[in-house]
Amino acid sequence: IDLTREIREWSRVPIIVISARGREDDKVAALDAGADDYLTKPFSVNELLARVRVALRHAAQSGGDDTGEIITQGPVRIDQPRREVTIGGRPVHLTPIEYRLLVVMARNAGKVLTHRQILKEVWGPSHAGQTHYLRVFMAQLRRKIEDDPARPRLVVTEPGVGYRMRDD
Repeated sequence: IDLTREIREWSRVPIIVISARGREDDKVAALDAGADDYLTKPFSVNELLARVRVALRHAAQSGGDDTGEIITQGPVRIDQPRREVTIGGRPVHLTPIEYRLLVVMARNAGKVLTHRQILKEVWGPSHAGQTHYLRVFMAQLRRKIEDDPARPRLVVTEPGVGYRMRDD
């Protein structure tokens, strides 16, 4: 479960938990941590292969993590294949969560994203109600990308709703 949480901080790779534990609480904990499926031993190879095919199909439909594109939004340049971010040509070091947060905002520039949408996209469905995560990481991200974090110009707050990245 801890490993699943850690992986979800930086990747949307499909995760299938295989365990001898069949209790409902164990399954719910793994799925809430970000696993895509939970398979209890014993199982057949055919069932495992079918579940792998489903997980891969779902990953392909969601587009995966990085599309290999370079996103440019005003002074922000995100080189996804290299996982490099520059602001006005200056390299910026971001944590995996800050990076995912910036990519989600940049891909949706000009659109208001609700707290719930951002949380589900960056942390996964199990964190959709935990807005304190978002506030903390948004403040950290703004300190790194904004000229004046107290008066953000790139990623603005939409009071009571969420955030929007300007698409200037």
